Amino acid sequence: MTTLAIHNGRVIDPALGRDGIADLVIVDGRISRVGPNEGDMVVEAERIDASGLVVAPGFVDLHVHLREPGFEYKETIASGTAAAARGGYTTVCAMPNTRPPLDSRAAVESVLREAEASARVRVLPIGCITSGRAGKELAPAGELAGAGVVALSDDGDAVADPSLMRHALEYSTRFGLPVAQHCEDPRLVRDGQMHEGWVATRLGLRGRPASAEETFVARDIALAELTGAHLHICHVSTAGSVALIRAARERGAHVTAEVTPHHLTLSHEEVAFGGSYAELTYDTNAKVNPPLREESDLEALIAALRDGVIDAVATDHAPHATIDKEIEFDLAAPGISGLETAFGLAMRLVHEGRLSLPTLVERLTVGPVRAWGLDRRHGLEGLGTLAPGALGDLVLLDPEADWTVDPERFASRGRNTPLAGRTLRGGVVATVFGGRLVHQTERAVAL
Repeated sequence: MTTLAIHNGRVIDPALGRDGIADLVIVDGRISRVGPNEGDMVVEAERIDASGLVVAPGFVDLHVHLREPGFEYKETIASGTAAAARGGYTTVCAMPNTRPPLDSRAAVESVLREAEASARVRVLPIGCITSGRAGKELAPAGELAGAGVVALSDDGDAVADPSLMRHALEYSTRFGLPVAQHCEDPRLVRDGQMHEGWVATRLGLRGRPASAEETFVARDIALAELTGAHLHICHVSTAGSVALIRAARERGAHVTAEVTPHHLTLSHEEVAFGGSYAELTYDTNAKVNPPLREESDLEALIAALRDGVIDAVATDHAPHATIDKEIEFDLAAPGISGLETAFGLAMRLVHEGRLSLPTLVERLTVGPVRAWGLDRRHGLEGLGTLAPGALGDLVLLDPEADWTVDPERFASRGRNTPLAGRTLRGGVVATVFGGRLVHQTERAVAL
């Protein structure tokens, strides 16, 4: 029997409404006790002094690119989950834009086998909506559900055909799977490189208008209401999308949504000026899809996250090799390697007084779990909480820790971040998965 006792931490468990100083004991991979001085009751245990730290459920990410199989030069399941552990994540949902894509039982099972062999944390695969992610015919959702996928998505390739999207939503209801859509009309964003606004004009880059996202959000909400299906909007980025999602939820539509740390905190000005405004740049590390938007969009996203209109913070971790980014802006691949900076970047909102720490923890833990009903799946009961009997997944956080982003020290193979050299306030001290330490810093003091 293995026992881990964590002493004197501020335990924040939004699922139970808990926020106070307590000990926490994990026995054989499950939460055993939570309460004042509970760790003192255990005679033999590995111990960590969490004084001055926050103890929270392990983070859950609904949107991660692990790249394996097919793009191991960008990331592997081993390196991606090591990055997840460093970022405080104990569960990541892997997008299907691999080679081959996850559109068959064999492809899904190969990812699960590799995860069992090399992953540092839990990997939950997401299956394709359409075969080959080509948007022509539906993938076998029943077969994928049987193989263990937790959602369906064509990721960066939106299902453009409205009839096909309707059938995908109808089909998904048979298996209780959310359909996670990247909402951008490909006809409106064709050749677009960044948000359509004054920065794009100043840089001479073709833009991707906010309307490209909002028209597809509106269309897919209407189809979800028609079919009664569960629609999940990936990486919401505009104020208009927020208004549509808010209204749909008020009508009782089964619509959930996620937002990334970079869409909450960085604007389109990042592409041209970075963090200094000292000189004009074309920072390909700030190129993402959907693109970074305007300050008014950020304000709407933060309000929606605070109100619960947006259920989850998801990283859209998109690691790329150097050759994918250090090229002309038009040719550079979109995406940010975000797992290891997510908490520190999101904590900016807490330190600015725009979001409470318990609310942020909720959107990183039980929020995504409830959004997709992950805790109703076999083996995942108790995911996202620190209740006795729950999975022994947790993270120790130092909300006040200052640290400098150094991509060369990332566990991820992707060094592509616009945050290099910047100081973030709020760090992950240790990550525990199944009662076992999978990441720790020197601050994780053993007793």
